[in-house]
Amino acid sequence: MPNAAPDHRQEIVLTPLPRDPDWKGLGPFRLEGAWQVTSRNADFGGYSAILAVSGDEFLALSDGGQYLRYPRPGASGPVEIGALLATQGVLKHYRDVEAATRDPRTGTFWVALEGRNAIIRLGPDRQEQAARQIPEMQGWGSNTGPEAMVRLADGRFLVLSEAFTSWSEAVRHPGLLFTGDPTGSGAAPRFIFTGPIGYRPTDLAQLPDGRVLVLMRRLLWPFPARFAAKIVLADPALLEPGRPWRSIELADLSAPLPVDNFEALAIEPDGPGSVTVWLMSDDNAAATQRTLLWKLDLRLADLPPRQSKGRGEMLPPRP
Repeated sequence: MPNAAPDHRQEIVLTPLPRDPDWKGLGPFRLEGAWQVTSRNADFGGYSAILAVSGDEFLALSDGGQYLRYPRPGASGPVEIGALLATQGVLKHYRDVEAATRDPRTGTFWVALEGRNAIIRLGPDRQEQAARQIPEMQGWGSNTGPEAMVRLADGRFLVLSEAFTSWSEAVRHPGLLFTGDPTGSGAAPRFIFTGPIGYRPTDLAQLPDGRVLVLMRRLLWPFPARFAAKIVLADPALLEPGRPWRSIELADLSAPLPVDNFEALAIEPDGPGSVTVWLMSDDNAAATQRTLLWKLDLRLADLPPRQSKGRGEMLPPRP
Protein backbone atom coordinates (compact mmCIF):
# COMPACT_ATOMS: atom_id res chain seq x y z
CA MET A 1 0.00 0.00 0.00
CA PRO A 2 1.57 3.34 -1.04
CA ASN A 3 2.34 5.91 1.63
CA ALA A 4 -0.18 8.69 2.02
CA ALA A 5 0.79 12.00 0.47
CA PRO A 6 2.00 14.63 2.97
CA ASP A 7 -0.73 16.93 4.27
CA HIS A 8 -0.07 20.55 3.28
CA ARG A 9 -3.34 22.21 4.23
CA GLN A 10 -2.81 25.81 5.32
CA GLU A 11 -4.53 25.87 8.68
CA ILE A 12 -3.90 25.86 12.41
CA VAL A 13 -6.15 25.44 15.44
CA LEU A 14 -5.66 27.46 18.65
CA THR A 15 -7.18 25.75 21.68
CA PRO A 16 -7.36 27.96 24.79
CA LEU A 17 -5.78 26.52 27.93
CA PRO A 18 -7.24 27.11 31.41
CA ARG A 19 -5.67 29.86 33.51
CA ASP A 20 -5.58 30.18 37.28
CA PRO A 21 -5.36 33.71 38.74
CA ASP A 22 -3.46 32.30 41.73
CA TRP A 23 -0.57 30.89 39.69
CA LYS A 24 2.76 31.87 41.20
CA GLY A 25 6.08 32.60 39.55
CA LEU A 26 4.98 35.17 36.97
CA GLY A 27 6.59 38.10 38.79
CA PRO A 28 5.71 41.39 37.04
CA PHE A 29 3.98 39.58 34.16
CA ARG A 30 0.25 38.90 33.87
CA LEU A 31 -0.82 35.90 31.78
CA GLU A 32 -3.49 37.22 29.41
CA GLY A 33 -3.91 34.02 27.40
CA ALA A 34 -2.43 30.61 26.67
CA TRP A 35 -3.18 28.35 23.74
CA GLN A 36 -2.12 24.99 22.35
CA VAL A 37 -1.48 25.35 18.62
CA THR A 38 -2.05 22.33 16.37
CA SER A 39 -2.16 21.63 12.64
CA ARG A 40 -2.47 18.66 10.34
CA ASN A 41 0.13 20.18 8.05
CA ALA A 42 3.15 17.86 7.80
CA ASP A 43 5.57 20.81 8.08
CA PHE A 44 4.04 22.27 11.25
CA GLY A 45 5.97 22.42 14.54
CA GLY A 46 9.46 22.86 15.94
CA TYR A 47 9.24 26.64 16.37
CA SER A 48 12.31 28.28 17.90
CA ALA A 49 11.73 31.92 16.94
CA ILE A 50 8.75 34.24 16.62
CA LEU A 51 8.54 37.70 15.04
CA ALA A 52 5.68 40.18 15.34
CA VAL A 53 5.27 41.65 11.85
CA SER A 54 2.75 44.02 10.26
CA GLY A 55 -0.68 44.44 11.78
CA ASP A 56 -2.04 41.37 13.54
CA GLU A 57 0.42 38.92 12.01
CA PHE A 58 3.20 36.72 13.38
CA LEU A 59 5.98 34.83 11.67
CA ALA A 60 7.24 31.72 13.51
CA LEU A 61 10.39 29.95 12.31
CA SER A 62 11.28 26.33 12.93
CA ASP A 63 14.36 24.21 13.44
CA GLY A 64 13.41 22.44 10.20
CA GLY A 65 13.81 25.63 8.17
CA GLN A 66 10.04 26.15 7.82
CA TYR A 67 7.95 29.22 8.52
CA LEU A 68 4.44 29.68 9.89
CA ARG A 69 2.63 32.92 9.07
CA TYR A 70 -0.52 33.33 11.14
CA PRO A 71 -2.86 35.91 12.73
CA ARG A 72 -2.72 36.58 16.44
CA PRO A 73 -5.43 34.98 18.61
CA GLY A 74 -8.74 36.75 18.07
CA ALA A 75 -7.72 38.23 14.69
CA SER A 76 -8.60 36.96 11.25
CA GLY A 77 -6.20 36.42 8.41
CA PRO A 78 -4.49 33.81 6.28
CA VAL A 79 -2.33 30.98 7.58
CA GLU A 80 0.71 30.00 5.54
CA ILE A 81 3.15 27.17 6.23
CA GLY A 82 6.11 26.73 3.92
CA ALA A 83 9.85 26.45 3.39
CA LEU A 84 11.88 29.45 4.50
CA LEU A 85 15.32 28.46 3.23
CA ALA A 86 16.54 27.15 -0.10
CA THR A 87 18.29 24.29 1.70
CA GLN A 88 15.15 22.19 2.06
CA GLY A 89 15.81 18.51 1.47
CA VAL A 90 19.30 18.63 2.97
CA LEU A 91 20.22 17.58 6.49
CA LYS A 92 18.58 19.45 9.37
CA HIS A 93 22.10 20.54 10.33
CA TYR A 94 22.01 23.00 7.39
CA ARG A 95 18.56 24.52 8.04
CA ASP A 96 18.19 24.58 11.83
CA VAL A 97 16.83 28.08 12.52
CA GLU A 98 17.10 28.74 16.26
CA ALA A 99 16.87 32.54 16.46
CA ALA A 100 15.52 35.48 14.49
CA THR A 101 15.33 39.24 14.78
CA ARG A 102 13.80 42.00 12.66
CA ASP A 103 14.26 45.64 11.68
CA PRO A 104 10.73 47.05 12.12
CA ARG A 105 11.47 50.01 9.87
CA THR A 106 12.43 48.02 6.77
CA GLY A 107 10.94 44.59 7.48
CA THR A 108 14.34 42.99 6.90
CA PHE A 109 15.00 40.08 9.23
CA TRP A 110 17.90 37.85 10.19
CA VAL A 111 17.93 34.18 11.19
CA ALA A 112 20.66 32.29 13.04
CA LEU A 113 21.37 28.67 12.08
CA GLU A 114 22.69 26.54 14.88
CA GLY A 115 24.31 23.67 12.99
CA ARG A 116 26.14 25.94 10.55
CA ASN A 117 26.93 28.73 13.05
CA ALA A 118 25.75 31.12 10.35
CA ILE A 119 23.46 34.13 10.09
CA ILE A 120 21.27 34.82 7.04
CA ARG A 121 19.61 38.13 6.13
CA LEU A 122 16.23 38.01 4.37
CA GLY A 123 13.98 40.68 2.91
CA PRO A 124 10.34 41.30 3.88
CA ASP A 125 9.43 38.90 1.05
CA ARG A 126 11.45 36.15 2.84
CA GLN A 127 14.00 36.06 0.02
CA GLU A 128 17.61 35.50 1.06
CA GLN A 129 19.84 38.57 0.65
CA ALA A 130 23.10 37.61 2.36
CA ALA A 131 24.62 34.86 4.48
CA ARG A 132 27.78 34.47 6.50
CA GLN A 133 29.37 31.83 8.67
CA ILE A 134 30.59 33.66 11.76
CA PRO A 135 34.31 33.06 12.54
CA GLU A 136 33.85 33.90 16.22
CA MET A 137 31.32 31.05 16.49
CA GLN A 138 33.92 28.44 15.64
CA GLY A 139 33.93 26.08 18.57
CA TRP A 140 30.25 26.63 19.32
CA GLY A 141 28.85 23.08 19.26
CA SER A 142 26.52 21.75 16.58
CA ASN A 143 23.71 21.64 19.16
CA THR A 144 24.78 24.66 21.23
CA GLY A 145 25.29 27.31 18.58
CA PRO A 146 23.55 30.70 18.16
CA GLU A 147 20.32 30.14 20.09
CA ALA A 148 19.23 33.71 20.90
CA MET A 149 19.63 36.88 18.83
CA VAL A 150 18.30 40.44 18.89
CA ARG A 151 18.84 43.50 16.75
CA LEU A 152 18.98 46.43 19.15
CA ALA A 153 17.34 49.76 18.34
CA ASP A 154 20.77 51.32 17.76
CA GLY A 155 21.59 48.75 15.04
CA ARG A 156 23.88 46.50 17.06
CA PHE A 157 23.22 42.75 17.33
CA LEU A 158 23.53 40.51 20.37
CA VAL A 159 23.87 36.74 19.91
CA LEU A 160 24.00 34.16 22.70
CA SER A 161 25.01 30.50 22.65
CA GLU A 162 23.03 28.11 24.83
CA ALA A 163 26.25 26.34 25.83
CA PHE A 164 27.77 26.71 29.28
CA THR A 165 31.36 27.91 29.33
CA SER A 166 32.05 24.95 31.64
CA TRP A 167 29.96 22.20 33.23
CA SER A 168 31.36 23.06 36.65
CA GLU A 169 29.79 26.51 36.41
CA ALA A 170 26.40 26.24 34.71
CA VAL A 171 25.59 29.96 34.71
CA ARG A 172 27.91 31.45 32.05
CA HIS A 173 27.18 31.47 28.32
CA PRO A 174 29.28 32.73 25.37
CA GLY A 175 27.99 35.80 23.55
CA LEU A 176 28.90 38.05 20.63
CA LEU A 177 28.23 41.75 20.06
CA PHE A 178 28.06 42.96 16.44
CA THR A 179 28.29 46.69 15.74
CA GLY A 180 26.09 46.24 12.64
CA ASP A 181 24.67 43.67 10.25
CA PRO A 182 26.34 40.34 11.18
CA THR A 183 26.22 39.15 7.56
CA GLY A 184 28.73 41.88 6.70
CA SER A 185 32.43 41.93 7.44
CA GLY A 186 34.01 42.83 10.73
CA ALA A 187 34.89 41.12 13.96
CA ALA A 188 32.43 40.62 16.82
CA PRO A 189 33.79 41.09 20.35
CA ARG A 190 33.11 38.18 22.69
CA PHE A 191 31.51 38.47 26.11
CA ILE A 192 30.03 36.21 28.79
CA PHE A 193 26.37 36.34 29.77
CA THR A 194 25.39 35.05 33.22
CA GLY A 195 21.96 33.72 34.14
CA PRO A 196 20.20 31.41 36.61
CA ILE A 197 22.08 28.21 37.33
CA GLY A 198 21.27 25.34 34.97
CA TYR A 199 19.20 27.45 32.54
CA ARG A 200 20.16 28.12 28.91
CA PRO A 201 19.23 31.22 26.87
CA THR A 202 16.78 30.51 24.06
CA ASP A 203 15.68 33.97 22.88
CA LEU A 204 16.12 37.73 23.32
CA ALA A 205 13.90 40.75 22.71
CA GLN A 206 14.35 44.45 23.48
CA LEU A 207 12.04 46.54 25.66
CA PRO A 208 11.18 50.18 24.85
CA ASP A 209 13.52 51.36 27.64
CA GLY A 210 16.51 49.70 25.92
CA ARG A 211 16.87 46.72 28.24
CA VAL A 212 16.29 43.21 26.98
CA LEU A 213 14.27 40.24 28.17
CA VAL A 214 16.07 36.90 27.93
CA LEU A 215 14.04 33.70 27.78
CA MET A 216 15.88 30.79 29.43
CA ARG A 217 15.00 27.10 29.44
CA ARG A 218 15.97 24.05 31.47
CA LEU A 219 15.34 20.36 30.82
CA LEU A 220 14.04 18.90 34.08
CA TRP A 221 13.51 15.28 33.05
CA PRO A 222 14.41 13.59 29.75
CA PHE A 223 11.79 10.81 29.26
CA PRO A 224 9.19 12.09 28.68
CA ALA A 225 10.76 15.52 28.44
CA ARG A 226 9.68 18.07 31.04
CA PHE A 227 10.85 21.67 31.03
CA ALA A 228 10.93 24.83 33.10
CA ALA A 229 11.71 28.36 31.95
CA LYS A 230 12.72 31.71 33.37
CA ILE A 231 12.55 35.25 32.04
CA VAL A 232 15.43 37.48 33.07
CA LEU A 233 16.27 41.13 32.49
CA ALA A 234 19.63 42.45 31.24
CA ASP A 235 20.82 45.88 30.14
CA PRO A 236 23.02 46.23 27.01
CA ALA A 237 24.26 49.56 28.41
CA LEU A 238 26.08 47.56 31.11
CA LEU A 239 27.81 45.22 28.66
CA GLU A 240 31.56 45.81 29.01
CA PRO A 241 34.47 43.84 27.53
CA GLY A 242 36.09 41.56 30.04
CA ARG A 243 33.24 41.71 32.54
CA PRO A 244 30.30 39.28 32.86
CA TRP A 245 27.01 40.66 31.55
CA ARG A 246 24.71 39.93 34.46
CA SER A 247 20.94 39.47 34.53
CA ILE A 248 18.11 39.79 37.05
CA GLU A 249 15.47 37.06 37.30
CA LEU A 250 11.90 38.27 36.76
CA ALA A 251 9.73 35.16 36.33
CA ASP A 252 9.94 31.42 37.07
CA LEU A 253 7.75 29.47 34.63
CA SER A 254 7.24 25.92 35.84
CA ALA A 255 4.43 23.49 36.69
CA PRO A 256 1.56 23.86 37.45
CA LEU A 257 1.80 26.61 34.82
CA PRO A 258 1.13 25.23 31.31
CA VAL A 259 4.77 25.10 30.22
CA ASP A 260 6.73 23.23 27.58
CA ASN A 261 9.98 23.75 25.70
CA PHE A 262 9.77 27.56 25.42
CA GLU A 263 12.28 28.80 22.83
CA ALA A 264 10.66 31.86 21.22
CA LEU A 265 10.04 35.36 22.57
CA ALA A 266 8.62 38.54 20.99
CA ILE A 267 7.76 41.95 22.45
CA GLU A 268 5.15 44.42 21.16
CA PRO A 269 4.39 47.92 22.49
CA ASP A 270 0.92 48.10 24.01
CA GLY A 271 0.20 51.69 24.94
CA PRO A 272 2.29 54.04 27.09
CA GLY A 273 4.43 52.18 29.60
CA SER A 274 3.15 48.72 28.70
CA VAL A 275 4.18 45.88 26.36
CA THR A 276 2.80 42.52 25.28
CA VAL A 277 5.21 39.61 25.53
CA TRP A 278 4.61 36.50 23.42
CA LEU A 279 6.19 33.10 24.12
CA MET A 280 6.12 30.02 21.88
CA SER A 281 7.38 26.49 22.48
CA ASP A 282 9.22 24.01 20.28
CA ASP A 283 7.51 20.59 20.29
CA ASN A 284 10.61 18.81 18.90
CA ALA A 285 8.22 16.71 16.78
CA ALA A 286 7.58 14.65 19.92
CA ALA A 287 4.18 13.18 20.77
CA THR A 288 4.68 14.09 24.43
CA GLN A 289 5.36 17.78 23.74
CA ARG A 290 3.15 20.65 22.60
CA THR A 291 3.35 23.86 20.60
CA LEU A 292 2.17 26.46 23.11
CA LEU A 293 1.56 30.17 22.65
CA TRP A 294 1.44 32.54 25.63
CA LYS A 295 0.39 36.18 25.80
CA LEU A 296 1.81 38.12 28.75
CA ASP A 297 1.19 41.72 29.79
CA LEU A 298 4.06 43.72 31.31
CA ARG A 299 4.04 47.24 32.75
CA LEU A 300 7.50 48.78 32.57
CA ALA A 301 6.94 50.52 35.89
CA ASP A 302 6.85 47.08 37.54
CA LEU A 303 10.42 46.27 36.48
CA PRO A 304 13.43 46.73 38.77
CA PRO A 305 15.13 50.14 38.46
CA ARG A 306 17.88 50.52 35.91
CA GLN A 307 21.39 49.78 37.12
CA SER A 308 24.30 52.14 36.68
CA LYS A 309 27.86 51.40 35.63
CA GLY A 310 30.10 51.38 38.64
CA ARG A 311 27.27 50.59 41.02
CA GLY A 312 28.27 47.02 41.75
CA GLU A 313 26.01 46.76 44.78
CA MET A 314 23.00 46.95 42.45
CA LEU A 315 24.07 43.88 40.49
CA PRO A 316 22.81 40.44 41.56
CA PRO A 317 25.47 38.22 43.18
CA ARG A 318 27.16 35.66 41.00
CA PRO A 319 25.44 32.26 41.57
